[in-house]
Amino acid sequence: MLNFSNSKVLSIYITFILISIFSLTNFLNFESPFLKKKVNLGLDLQGGSYLLLEVDSSALEKRRLQSKVILLKKALNKSLIKFDNFSINDDSIKFTTEEKNFKEFEKIFNLKGSNEINTFLDKYNSFELDYTIKNNLISIYLSKYGIINLRSAAVDQSIEIVRRRIDEIGTKEPSILKRGNNRILVELPGIKDPERIKELLGKTAELSFRLVTKDNVEFGSEKFIITDTQEEISVSKRIILSGENLIDAQPKFDNLNNQPIVSFSLDRLGSQRFGRVTSDNIGKRLAIILDNEAISAPVIQDSITGGNGTISGNFTFQTATDLALLLRSGALPTPLNVVEERTVGPDLGKDSIEAGIVSLIIGFLLVVLFMSFKYKLFGIIANISLISNLLMLMGILTLLEATLTLPGIAGIILTVGMAVDANVLIFERIKEELKGENSNIQAFDSGFKKSIVTILDANITTLIASIILFIFGSGPVKGFAVTLSIGLVTTLFSAYFISRHLTSRIVFKNRDNKITI
Repeated sequence: MLNFSNSKVLSIYITFILISIFSLTNFLNFESPFLKKKVNLGLDLQGGSYLLLEVDSSALEKRRLQSKVILLKKALNKSLIKFDNFSINDDSIKFTTEEKNFKEFEKIFNLKGSNEINTFLDKYNSFELDYTIKNNLISIYLSKYGIINLRSAAVDQSIEIVRRRIDEIGTKEPSILKRGNNRILVELPGIKDPERIKELLGKTAELSFRLVTKDNVEFGSEKFIITDTQEEISVSKRIILSGENLIDAQPKFDNLNNQPIVSFSLDRLGSQRFGRVTSDNIGKRLAIILDNEAISAPVIQDSITGGNGTISGNFTFQTATDLALLLRSGALPTPLNVVEERTVGPDLGKDSIEAGIVSLIIGFLLVVLFMSFKYKLFGIIANISLISNLLMLMGILTLLEATLTLPGIAGIILTVGMAVDANVLIFERIKEELKGENSNIQAFDSGFKKSIVTILDANITTLIASIILFIFGSGPVKGFAVTLSIGLVTTLFSAYFISRHLTSRIVFKNRDNKITI
C-alpha cells in the first residue's frame, strides 16, 4: 500500500537519522565516546607497512622428536626390547636392536596394543610418527601428516601471538592473515617505520629461569655471557620456571637506582615452584634466559613466595616496555623470518583516495543528471533516496568502525549503480501500470508491489555473492564485499521506504490529476 501510517513514517525517518548521523562523525568532532567512531582507512589509502613472515618450523620439529625420547625409551623397556647406539638427529631418532625384537617394536605403533606402551604415541595424533627398519637400524621420524599438522598448529599459534603483540602497540585495524602453509601476512595501516614491529615479531620471547651452577651437574650445563656485564657463567640445563607461568609483566622503575626494570606476576603453579626453588637456593645465583641470551643472573637473597618478581638489566624504558609486551603476549612456538617487506607511502594513499573520490563524484553526478532528466520530479525523489542510501551506508561503516580500502570505494560506486537500478525498475513498472489504470494511487501501488519482487531477486542474489566473497576472500576482496553487502541492504531500505513514502506524498496530492513519469 502507498498509504503510510504516522508510526511507520516516524520509525522510517528515526532509523534514517540515527544511522546517518554517524556518517557525520568522520568529519566532525564530538565529545561523546560513542560518537567518536570513524571509518578507518586501509593500507592502500592511508599508507603503512606490509610484512610477509615465514614460520621456521625446523626447530619445532626437532623439539617434537626430542619430546618423544623419554616416552620411547619407556615403551621399549616395557616391551623388553634391548637397544643400542641410541641417537637423536635433527630429523630422526635412531637405535639398533636385534631382528627378533622387530615384531614387538611394531606393536608400539599399533593402537590395539598396551595403553602403557602407546603413551609414546599422541592419543589424538597417532599418525604423526613413522619409522623404517633397515638391517638392524630403526629410524623414527615425523610423518608427512605429522609435519603438516605441526606446521599448521605453529602458524595458527603464531598468528594469535603476533595479533596480541601488535594489539599491545595500539596499531589501528591491522590485517593479519594466513598465507599458504607457513606464511603470515601482516598489514599495518599508518605505520611508516616498521623496524620496531619487526624487532618485536622477530623475537620468540622464550623465557626461562635456571640456576647458575658448576660444570658437572645432573642435567648438564651450558655457557652464557650476561648481556650487560659480559660475564661468562655456567648455567644448568634444567629449567626451573618458564614464561608459560607468567600471567602479567609491566615496565617499572627500580626504587633504589631509578633504573627501568620489568615486574612480573606468576600463576599459582609458578608461584609455588618459584617459592620452593628460591627457598632451597638462598645465596645462589638465578640466571634469567631470554631467547638463548642471559639477561641477568641476580643472587637469591630471600625466598620469593608471593608470585611476584622483577627482571633487571641494562634496559631503557622503551626496551623494558617491549620486553614486558613480549612476555605478556607469550612466546612464539618458532622463529618468524621476514621474507617480504613493503612500505606504502602516504602520497600513494592520498592519490588513491583522490582518485576514488573523483570517480565517486563523477558517477554520482552523472546518475543524478540522468535521473532528473529522465523522470523529472520523480527523478529528484530517486536522487534524494540515493543520497539517503549513501549516508546510511557510511553511517553503518562508521558504527562498525570498518576499514575502507580502494576496493571498498569501488563497492560504494557499485552500490550507487544498484540503487539507481532499483528506482529505474520501479518507475518503468509504474509507467506500464499507468497505461491500463485510471487510478493514479492504484497504478503506483501496483508498480511498487510488482517491481519489488524483481528488485529483491537482483539484490539478494548479489548479496549472496558478496557474502561468499567475504567468507572466502581476503584483504581487498573482503573490503569490496563489506561495502557492497551493506550498500545492498541500505539500497532496499531507501528504495522501498524513503522513495516510496516521498512518491506517495506526491501521488496523494495529485490523485485526480494526470501524472506522467
